[in-house]
Amino acid sequence: MSERATSKDFVVSNAFPGSITYQLIVREIESRYRGSVLGVLWSFLTPLFMLAIFTFVFAVVFRARWGGSTETSLTEYALILFAGLTAFSLFSEVFGRAPMLVTSQPNLVKKVVFPLHVLAVVALGSALFQAGISFAVLIAFQVTIGSGFHWPTLLVPFLIVPLCLFTLGVAWFLSSLGVYVRDVGQIIPPVVTALMFLSPIFYPVTALPEWIRPVASYSPIAYSVETVRDAMIFGRLPEVVSYLVALAGGLAVAGLGFAFFQKTRKGFADVL
Repeated sequence: MSERATSKDFVVSNAFPGSITYQLIVREIESRYRGSVLGVLWSFLTPLFMLAIFTFVFAVVFRARWGGSTETSLTEYALILFAGLTAFSLFSEVFGRAPMLVTSQPNLVKKVVFPLHVLAVVALGSALFQAGISFAVLIAFQVTIGSGFHWPTLLVPFLIVPLCLFTLGVAWFLSSLGVYVRDVGQIIPPVVTALMFLSPIFYPVTALPEWIRPVASYSPIAYSVETVRDAMIFGRLPEVVSYLVALAGGLAVAGLGFAFFQKTRKGFADVL
């Protein structure tokens, strides 16, 4: 191994220590269900319950159809909503917790050697675990009562990369800002609700006015919701150019968020 490669590996391993990150993710997942009777089974039951609620409310009560099409069955409509909401929940779970990630760990702030930026990665890892189970439930229902398994589903781990990068950048920014401005935590719930209805979860992006479609199409949230749904439900492949644009946007947000976190973390101990 060259000296340059060794130095690079050293920097990466110290910036994002894999062992610490992995242990914290496992501990967080275990603590989520610790003391409950069903334990980790709740990870499967929760998406099943949500899927049943979506089917009843939107398909049975509202009699809604995807994009106004009368060809969409009740079960297909429920699966379409569930696919979009699962992708959005990956973002909203981390987004909702971000302002408290650092303020809830004042003991770690006092430890100079602890990499505080890992807390956002841990939150994302925990959200990915839950999203993975929800996607597994969706695949099972898609195969049994939906239109079957589509091979573009295999691309889902790559399709959510722009969303993961975007989420990580936002989490770094909000976790740092939340230390200095505690009101940030109060703003998050209505913002999550607004983003959920403004994202193309309950409707296709083509239903939006033409002037806002380009913005929605290249938003990491909207892009991942659309492409994950297209891949898993309709078997459609994403456009390479659109993917690269969304990926570049996610990388930019992640880079800016990390730079902001590192710039402001020096004052955490004075505030907490």
